[in-house]
Amino acid sequence: MTTRQDCAALDAADPLAALRDAFLLPDDVIYLDGNSLGVLPKSVPARLDHVIRHEWGTDLIRSWNTAGWIDLPHRIGNKIARLVGAGDDELVVGDSTSVNLYKVLSAAAMLVRADGGASSRRVILSERSNFPTDLYIADSVAKAHGFELQLIEADEIGTRLDDERVAILMLTHVNYRSGRMHDMAAISRAAHCAGALVVWDLCHSAGAVPVNLCPSRAGEDAGADADFAVGCGYKYLNGGPGAPAFAWAHPRHTARMDREQWRQPLSGWLGHAAPFAFTPDYQPAAGIARFVCGTPPVLAMAALECGVDVFAQADAFGGMAALRAKSLALTSLFIELVEARCAGFGLELATPRTHELRGSQVSFARADGAYAVMQALIGRHVIGDFRAGDPSAPVPSPDLLRFGFAPLYTRFVDVWDAADHLRAVLESGEWREARFAARSAVT
Repeated sequence: MTTRQDCAALDAADPLAALRDAFLLPDDVIYLDGNSLGVLPKSVPARLDHVIRHEWGTDLIRSWNTAGWIDLPHRIGNKIARLVGAGDDELVVGDSTSVNLYKVLSAAAMLVRADGGASSRRVILSERSNFPTDLYIADSVAKAHGFELQLIEADEIGTRLDDERVAILMLTHVNYRSGRMHDMAAISRAAHCAGALVVWDLCHSAGAVPVNLCPSRAGEDAGADADFAVGCGYKYLNGGPGAPAFAWAHPRHTARMDREQWRQPLSGWLGHAAPFAFTPDYQPAAGIARFVCGTPPVLAMAALECGVDVFAQADAFGGMAALRAKSLALTSLFIELVEARCAGFGLELATPRTHELRGSQVSFARADGAYAVMQALIGRHVIGDFRAGDPSAPVPSPDLLRFGFAPLYTRFVDVWDAADHLRAVLESGEWREARFAARSAVT
């Protein structure tokens, strides 16, 4: 049985341990919710102070040029691209995940229609348990283009791709409920073999697990060879609440858009080829730049860049491969400790044990009082989160206790202590106190 001393020894030997010092973390908090909101990088307050007082306060509008504000979507985009296996100038930052998903799904639908597939290929396929905003956006795009959104279970993907009506497959790489991770390369190949395009949501992947969308640099393999991808900046990238999101399109698609002068559906002024020419007609910018829409939110971008820059420090210790190895060690340890120490209290693992199928989170299902159990943990300063049972499942599913493990700052002793607190909450029955049953607006 692993002891707390064993965990402390793992932390002492951890080459990534020093990265924790890049973040502001309260001493009395065990934070296991980085899959919902990343923690504050220590560099953010000084960076924002400089942007506010000097770049905005002193240089004013000149900072669009002198401080490079106008380049933020591309500058930060290139930094995120290195974390998800994309090339320079293939990924841009801006807007929200929902808005970017609307852009790339619409672009995919236009590609299908331009290739004459609209009459036969009219289905956007996705998982029933996908994050709701993805399904809502997909439904809107389907209605706008005369397509149909169809929802299936994860284990049906392979067989349903045989349906020649499928035009687009839209999936989240790591499921937000269970933490189950898809084989991106294998599924993308299967979709292409079936004649469909594939769109990936990387909200629970970017910064936590290795992603290889499609490197365009000479000498590298084709990676997943995906078609489009989106992701957020406020989870594992630690960009702050509501941080801007990102969008990526395969170079083969942006090259075609260049040749045929396609526009993306939200043709805002900064996606124009010459935004400061102020012409009344729209001419799309080249490449991924056409997916920029409105003015960059400079303060939010500055905070996001601080979060992304921490990953450059991790490169000295093995980069994403080292972060992935630590993530698997943390999640495996948590599963081991909870199953050993909390046996008999109604917890059932909802996350795959197999490493290749697991993201950087662990979810435990509990039929009774899961919300109150999580609130009792939070009362002990162990912060995870709660997700209600999946209402779309064919068979009603229990509620989930969800724990995210960000390898940049989570320690092995945090894992041991969290499992210890969870056992105490369940064994003592303190979760039954009325104060823990009161529902907040955000769960």
